[in-house]
Amino acid sequence: MKEQLESLRNEALEQVNSAEDLKSLQDLRVKYLGKKGPITEVLRGMGKLSKEERPVIGQLANEVREAIESAIKDKQEHLELEKIKAQLAEESIDVTLPGRPVQSANHHPLTAVIEEIEDLFIGLGFSIAEGPEVENDYYNFEALNLPKDHPARDMQDSFYITEEILLRTHTSPNQARVMEAHKGKGPVKIICPGKVYRRDTDDATHSHQFMQIEGLYVDKNVRLSDLKGILTVFAKEMFGEDRQIRLRPSYFPFTEPSVEMDISCFHCSGSGCSVCKKTGWIEILGAGMVHPHVLEMSGFDPKVYTGFAFGMGPERIAMLKYGINDIRHFYNNDVRFLKQFKRA
Repeated sequence: MKEQLESLRNEALEQVNSAEDLKSLQDLRVKYLGKKGPITEVLRGMGKLSKEERPVIGQLANEVREAIESAIKDKQEHLELEKIKAQLAEESIDVTLPGRPVQSANHHPLTAVIEEIEDLFIGLGFSIAEGPEVENDYYNFEALNLPKDHPARDMQDSFYITEEILLRTHTSPNQARVMEAHKGKGPVKIICPGKVYRRDTDDATHSHQFMQIEGLYVDKNVRLSDLKGILTVFAKEMFGEDRQIRLRPSYFPFTEPSVEMDISCFHCSGSGCSVCKKTGWIEILGAGMVHPHVLEMSGFDPKVYTGFAFGMGPERIAMLKYGINDIRHFYNNDVRFLKQFKRA
């Protein structure tokens, strides 16, 4: 039996060494180490041996098993390595070839304008305040001097969810919320960018949803001249250093006095053209001094504090800045349109 085990070890090691692939190696594992293999058969016949021979043959059988297992393991590692080398050689990549170019994304023109405006006002000491798009009627209208029976509400007829909840028609509710949070103590110096909704028929210059940026500055001794200075800086930064501004009297329920701001036409330098409708001026935004009632409703004493507010539409500014003739281009997601503003 001893000679049988020795012969079995030599035979198995020779066949394992000659195996050319993993499948052949697995077959040899089953052949020699399986339940029906020759080593198992030898161990089953140990009952016929004497007590002195059994431990000797048992130890030898284990040594033979271990030798075959070790040889199979080493051979398997060798074959797997060779397989990987062959696969790498067959599927090699020429790393000297230039890679495929990856198209880089760019800012939407509307986003670019909004961020430009935000950066400008942050540089002037303003902070950004955001608020909910689904708003309470009180903050959207009443806190801004627009009670329920006020006719000016007709100008902002919007999408109501309930009688008291609606999609905000402007970002002014953010101003009311921030002033209320300050509990009557200034200064308050914020801009409020965001999406707003109104029941407009979509056309080249109107949309049922659009972006808006409003600004607010409340402190002691804030004057209309301060507003004019801020708006002058804004106009020159956005449209060129040679721009001039003019303020025309207007009406907004939440400011008194109220003004519309025009800039001198950047296309014709004020001589009159189709862009400025032959007037030499282009309307940009609305503004005014915060109405005393609005200050009172937000907890500020109008005898101590004054302030100004302004509001603009980034779409209008982007259309003027980049010569876009239809507001719907901003929301159609036409890649041909967006690619034109890769450097915007």
